[in-house]
Amino acid sequence: MPGSLTVWVVMLTIGLTGGIGTGKSAVADLLQELGASIIDADQLGHEAYTPNSEAWRQVVAAFGQEILTADGEIDRRKLGSIVFADPDELARLNAIMHPLMAGMVEQRKAELKAGGQSVAVVEAAVLFEAGWDSLVDEVWTTYAPVDTVVERLHARNGLSEEEARKRINSQMSVEERNRRSHVVVDNSSDLAALEHGVRDLWQTRVKGQVNQSNG
Repeated sequence: MPGSLTVWVVMLTIGLTGGIGTGKSAVADLLQELGASIIDADQLGHEAYTPNSEAWRQVVAAFGQEILTADGEIDRRKLGSIVFADPDELARLNAIMHPLMAGMVEQRKAELKAGGQSVAVVEAAVLFEAGWDSLVDEVWTTYAPVDTVVERLHARNGLSEEEARKRINSQMSVEERNRRSHVVVDNSSDLAALEHGVRDLWQTRVKGQVNQSNG
C-alpha cells in the first residue's frame, strides 16, 4: 500500500548446547516460557528422516535397505548400532545429516522471523561439532560439575558411574565448550536457582539486545 510503513524485525538467535545431564532441555523450556521460540535439533532430525525425503534417500543409499522397517521408515536403533560402533560410520552419517539439518534450521529461522518472532533458540547437543554455531548470533552452554551429572544420570537413566562417565567423556570437553560460548549457564544447583539465573539473563542480556536492535 502506498505510504505504508514497513517494520523490519531483527531476530536474536541463540544457540543452546551443553553436555548430557547439564540441563539443556530445562533451560530451553524456561526460555520458551519467557517468549522464545525453540528450534529443537533432535526434532528436526526426526523430521529429516521422513520416508523419501532428501536425507532419507541419502542415508539409505549410504547404509543400505537393511536399516529400514517394513513400513519404509529408518530404524534409528539399527542405524545407531552401526554408527555408534564405528567412528568412521558416524562421521559418514554426520557428513550427510549436518548440512541438511543446517538448511532446515535456516528455513525455520526464516519462518519465525517472517512471523515477527524476536528471539529464537536453536537447541542442539552437537551445535559446535556440527558447525551450527555459525547459524546463531551467540551460544549459551549449560554447565554442571561432572560428579553432579553422574548423580543425575544414575537417578534419571539408571546408569552406573562407569557408564555415566563414559558418556560424558565421549562428548566435547567442558573446557572447550565453555571457551567457545558467549554465556555459561550454571546448573550445579536446583531448578529454582536455574530458573532465577535464566530469568536474569533474559532481562539483562536478551531483552537488552532485542530492544537495542528493534528500538
